[in-house]
Order: sequence, then C-alpha cells, then structure tokens
Amino acid sequence: MDERTTLRQKALWWIAGAAVLIYALFPVAWIVSLSFKSAADLGNRQFLPADAVLDNYEMILVGDAQTLFLSALRNSIGIAVIATFLAVLLSTFCAYAIARLEFPGKKVILTTALAVAIFPVISIVTPLFNLWRHIGLYDTWPGVIIPYLSLTLPISIWTLSAFFRQIPWELEQAAQVDGATTWQAFRRVIVPLATPGVFTTAIISFFIAWNDFVYGISLTSTEAARPVPAALAFFTGASQFEDPAGAIAAAAVIVTIPVVVLVLLFQRRIVSGLTQGAVKG
Repeated sequence: MDERTTLRQKALWWIAGAAVLIYALFPVAWIVSLSFKSAADLGNRQFLPADAVLDNYEMILVGDAQTLFLSALRNSIGIAVIATFLAVLLSTFCAYAIARLEFPGKKVILTTALAVAIFPVISIVTPLFNLWRHIGLYDTWPGVIIPYLSLTLPISIWTLSAFFRQIPWELEQAAQVDGATTWQAFRRVIVPLATPGVFTTAIISFFIAWNDFVYGISLTSTEAARPVPAALAFFTGASQFEDPAGAIAAAAVIVTIPVVVLVLLFQRRIVSGLTQGAVKG
C-alpha cells in the first residue's frame, strides 16, 4: 500500500510539473512559431506556420528594421551590463556593512530598500522625465542607467546581505590577526567566499535591467539610448496596413536567447547562491 501511494504521489508530481511546464513554455513556443510566419500567414490561427520563412529575421537583421533593432540591442547590452556592474559593486559594500557592522539605522536601510523595490515605477516617471530634461540626462545612457539602479540595488542588497550572514565571522578575524587590514580581509577572504552570492545577484540584476520597459520608453526619444523592449513598440510593417507582429516576435526571440543561455550555463551557481543566502534570516 505504501509503494502504491508513493508511486501515485510521484505520478501526481510529474503530472503537475508537466502542466506547469506546458503553461510556462506555451507562450514562448507561440512567439517562436509566430516569428517564422509570413505576413500573409499572421492571421492564421494555427499554431505552426503554414510555410516557415525567415523574412521577419531578415527584416530586423539586414532589412528595413535593421537600424532600429541593432542600435537598440547595442544600447540594451551596454546599459544592462553597466547597471549590473554598478549595482553589484555598490550592493556588495552596503550588504557587507549591514551584515557585519552594528550601527544605528541598519534596519531602516533594509526597510527602505524593500520599500523602493515595491514602489510603483510609473509614479516617478513623470517627475524624473522633467528632471532629466532640465539637467541634460534625457535620452542618454546615464539617464537610463541611474533609474535602473533603483530597480537592481534593492534586490541586490537584500540578496547579498542574507548571503554575507552565512560567512563565518571568525575567518575575517583570523585574517586580521595574521596582519591583514580590514580591506585586505574583505578583498581576499570575504569576497572569494561570497562569489556564488555575488554571481547570483549579478544575474538577477542583469535580467531586471534587460527586461525593463517603462524607463526605457519614457526616458528616451531616439536611437541614442533606447533599449530593445522600448524599441519593439516602434516596429512597423512594410506599410501602414501590415501587422508587424512577426518582426516583433523575431526580435523577442533574439532578445530572449542571451537570457536563456545565461540561465542554462549558470543555473547551478544561481541556485547555489539563492539557497545558501536563504539558510538564515
């Protein structure tokens, strides 16, 4: 009876897992299928294209939408990498201070970081738009990177502060007893031990910056700094009567590839960093 119950439970878990997997991957599969449909085939409600073509990919890579898409792709890569680097650098020092040092207002900093993380972005776009235009940051890389830090820093601080608490304090003290300064102990002892957490934080921060749409569409007006999620809104067909859904789907597939590759290559590091930082509160 116990064996039957165990087999039944395993079967139910497999069925539930398969259902969740299908539910999560079906929209992605639909977009991939849509990217291979021709303009005449877009109205077809069938899942698979009647005649798979590469017209949409040619349009965004070598065709009419090449300039719009490739410049936006360059902007997205540069802005996301810089925002991720700054977020990880600043959150590493902040999280270390929160985890290791005792000072007034430490809990207030964590609470404020959490409040910033859940604050609705759309509510600050208008004043930020006006401020950026007055000080010359509108439609520039710094004008997009700085707001991105408000998205990436809170989650980075929370993740790293939880991870730093897992590192034994005695290791740093032993390094200082051996003659290392506080900075040397931090750089040579703490940082190497915190590598999984730092790596996880960097991946999460990169995903947040890579996928943002609100700041990208509101704080840019030209191809000088417009990222891909915002650029997709400006895709048009060959004429005003042609639906650009195929080109948008092809661009979405290309933009998703780096995220999928990063997750597949570093999924063990991501899981390791998240689980190790969640052992203690």
